[in-house]
Amino acid sequence: MQINAIIVDDEPLAQNVILQYAKEIHNLNIVCVCNDALEALEAISENPVNLMFLDINMPKLSGIDFLRNIKNPPLVIFTTAYTDYALESYELNALDYLKKPFSFERFLKAVQKAGEQIKLIYPSLPAEEMKSKYLFIKSNKKVHKVSIDEIFYIEGLGDYIKIHLKDSHLVTNSSMKKMEDMLPEKDFFRIHKSFIIRFDKITTIEGNMVEINKKKLPIGNNYRQDFFDLVNRNTIS
Repeated sequence: MQINAIIVDDEPLAQNVILQYAKEIHNLNIVCVCNDALEALEAISENPVNLMFLDINMPKLSGIDFLRNIKNPPLVIFTTAYTDYALESYELNALDYLKKPFSFERFLKAVQKAGEQIKLIYPSLPAEEMKSKYLFIKSNKKVHKVSIDEIFYIEGLGDYIKIHLKDSHLVTNSSMKKMEDMLPEKDFFRIHKSFIIRFDKITTIEGNMVEINKKKLPIGNNYRQDFFDLVNRNTIS
């Protein structure tokens, strides 16, 4: 089950710890990083989120007060440097309470608990419907909000991937497998071990090459049959 989560924390170091841990968990997709509760309200309204990593001591509005006042909140895992709020967090039906600094093993346990709860809450919801319309890509020391519709293709570069947009690109530390899991299957197709393309961005197909945004990309032997089966189902000759 896909877990779409947001981070709500005003500390960049704490944000980065969760982002790095999340990269190791195959079905955990961080769709947004928020610096305060007001940003989180907007993010939740724009994205189908089923989990929130929530700090308690934040400017403007504390995590406790935020959770008290939000309608239909996602599952919540509190992340805080303080133990004083543990009882109060459980009274608010928080799923878990991680005291900073927490280990990857402790983080993984909390995420697995969230996954089990999500399966119970959304037993029949198709995975595609749980995928966000946006990705939040960490690149050049910034987190960029990118609409899925803006992506032309993804290129694998070893431990990094390059996300190609119409007139620009973003490079981030992730894997092709992680990207495949995050992107809607009906729109994206892997044509090569190093390339995932958006099907409706194809300009032309010639031989074993696909042209997208004036770039020619190879179709790998292992992906050729499935790709051309899809093309043929949408071809008028």
